[in-house]
Amino acid sequence: MDLLNAIGIGAVSCYALLSTAYKSMQTLYARPKDHSSASEDFAFVPSVDIIVPCYNEDPHTFSECLASIANQDYAGKLRVYVVDDGSANREKLERVHHAYAGDPRFNFILLRENVGKRKAQIAAIRRSSGDLVLNVDSDSTLASDVVTKLALKMQNPEIGAAMGQLTASNRNHTWLTRLIDMEYWLACNEERAAQARFGAVMCCCGPCAMYRRSALLLLLDQYESQFFRGKPSDFGEDRHLTILMLKAGFRTDYVPDAIAATVVPDRMGPYLRQQLRWARSTFRDTLLALRLLPGLDHYITLDVIGQNLGPLLLALAVLAGVLQVALTATVPLWTVMMIASMTMIRCGVAAFRARQLRFLAFSLHTPINLFFLLPLKAYALCTLSNSDWLSRSSPANVTAAGGEGVFVPHPTTEASAGGTSGNAAPLRRLNLARDSSTVTPAGVYSDD
Repeated sequence: MDLLNAIGIGAVSCYALLSTAYKSMQTLYARPKDHSSASEDFAFVPSVDIIVPCYNEDPHTFSECLASIANQDYAGKLRVYVVDDGSANREKLERVHHAYAGDPRFNFILLRENVGKRKAQIAAIRRSSGDLVLNVDSDSTLASDVVTKLALKMQNPEIGAAMGQLTASNRNHTWLTRLIDMEYWLACNEERAAQARFGAVMCCCGPCAMYRRSALLLLLDQYESQFFRGKPSDFGEDRHLTILMLKAGFRTDYVPDAIAATVVPDRMGPYLRQQLRWARSTFRDTLLALRLLPGLDHYITLDVIGQNLGPLLLALAVLAGVLQVALTATVPLWTVMMIASMTMIRCGVAAFRARQLRFLAFSLHTPINLFFLLPLKAYALCTLSNSDWLSRSSPANVTAAGGEGVFVPHPTTEASAGGTSGNAAPLRRLNLARDSSTVTPAGVYSDD
């Protein structure tokens, strides 16, 4: 059994060396840049289209999302495209739609059946016309200056995409949501912040990501038709679109003071299903990103190696340790001490950088990572061809519930539920089942 001990010591030692080099450079590069030369004013105020795909969303959460968009303090022209992706609870969601029917900035697209988040986004993007496009998840709320902060960053014509900082809107609900909120802070203010130093944020996250429309249109066909091993790849849309931006020669950036809060899983089951889906997406797009590395800074190569090889080394060390305990009833002290010391150092550095002692409690994430997330990533690697969303209802069930020919009350005949005043703009409906209808400010047209 000395072989198991040697494997464990070797694997955890290699992991410690790699992780120390990677995390040290990440912490160094994640420090805020000098913004003294950055412009705080617009040379040209761009128009912005906000895309909000929605599927079976909680009406209260959905209402908060649209309210945060309606309350944006932005000097330029703002249009909002809300896409209902064949929701089974559309009747409840329509009450939220009606609250914004009198706001001329809002447009509503009702799909007759569930086609997936990516195609729902594309349905709106192809009909929008703004200089910039902001993708927002229907369970996210934006600070009032998010559009302004992201649009200011996009003044640099080399930047094709930029994301804001994510927080958990339900952070205080459970111990898990608190851990996820800290996980988001670390992902944004360590990983993304360091990548942004070199203009190569590898994933502009879905809850709040802005894109340059001219660049987006060039990539839309590739974005829509992603395949993996001959099968359509419908999740991980944010990471894939980011990689396409980098592949096209654009920079991607991170704006730490553009704050977006999103609902995170409060139970282990939904959290692990989400992580499984994300792991598959990461592995798939990492293969595509490998071709980009020679043209990017050497740090990005280290970042990709650290994020992919590191967990494999750690998993090997844990597996060897578990076998050692099971077969010899001896504890692999070196492995335990190494993992514990690295956890304490990482949490201490995070608490110092964030100026929040709560990050010391992030050490609780280590056992979750070791005994749940590492096996889950191994399973994801073995099942990369599986494209199930895991958290979605089947399209067939949604279509049956949503039905064809959904009736949309005209806002001039039904008062707005949100107390909007003035001349109510028509609620616009687009039927994309056969993609032959048009939307105009004058009313509702469809092929029904």
